[in-house]
Amino acid sequence: MTDFSPTTTSRGKPRSTLALVIWVSLLLLLTALLVGLGTWQVERLHWKLDLIARVDARVHAPAVPAPGPAQWAGINAENAEYRHVQASGTFLNDKETQVYASTELGPGYWVLTPLKLADGTIIIVNRGFVPTGKRNPSTRPEGQIETATVTGLLRISEPKGTLLRSNVPAEERWYSRDVAAIAEVRGLRNAAPYFIDADDTKNPGGLPVGGLTQITFHNSHLVYAITWYGLAVMTLGMAVYLVRSERQRTKASR
Repeated sequence: MTDFSPTTTSRGKPRSTLALVIWVSLLLLLTALLVGLGTWQVERLHWKLDLIARVDARVHAPAVPAPGPAQWAGINAENAEYRHVQASGTFLNDKETQVYASTELGPGYWVLTPLKLADGTIIIVNRGFVPTGKRNPSTRPEGQIETATVTGLLRISEPKGTLLRSNVPAEERWYSRDVAAIAEVRGLRNAAPYFIDADDTKNPGGLPVGGLTQITFHNSHLVYAITWYGLAVMTLGMAVYLVRSERQRTKASR
C-alpha cells in the first residue's frame, strides 16, 4: 500500500531531514499560534467576568447624582455605563423624540425627553416604552408630566443607528438613541453626552413603561479557549507523530 505521508516519498522511503524539519516547524508554529489564541480568550474571559461584576455593582448601588458638565469629558462605557443615577428638573415635552424599539412588550418606541436641570444643563431621559399606537404624545396626555425626579441607569449614546438601519433625523426616523444627533435636531444646548434609562417607577396613565433596560453580556470566551487549546494539542500531536513515524521508517530502511 502506498504511503502518502508528507514525510515519505511515494516509495515509502524516508524524506530528507530538511523536509521533516520544515513540516515539524510549521506544525509547531501553528501550535504556538493556537496556544496564543487560547490564552487571549482566557484573558478576555477574565476581562468579561470583571466587567459583569462591575456593572452588577453599579446597577445595585444607591443612586448618585447624574454626572455634571465637569465630568462629561471623562465619561465612557467602561467607567460609567449602567451607573445608578438620579436627576431632577423639568421635562421639555415639546422636544420629545421617539426611537423605534423591539422589546418584551412588543414593537413600539422609546420615548426620549430632555430634562432641564436647575443649572440649565440638559439630560436626555429614556422615559420608557410605548406601543406603536401610542407614539403620538397626544394619545397619552397623562404621562406628559413636567417637573420630575428621574432615577435610572446611565447609558452611553448610540450614534448613527443600528447595524441594519441608519437614523434619518430629517424624516424623524430614529433607530438608536443618538444623544448628539437628537440634541442637534432639537436645538438643545449644554446637553449631557449620555442619556438615562428611567427605572420602573410608574408614570401617570401607565405610559411610558420604564425599567426595561436589558443588561446582558455575551460570554463564550471559555468555549473558545477550550477549542483553541484543543486544536493546539492536536497539532502538537501531529508533529510528534511525524517525528516518530520518520524514525521508524529510517530504522526500517537500514
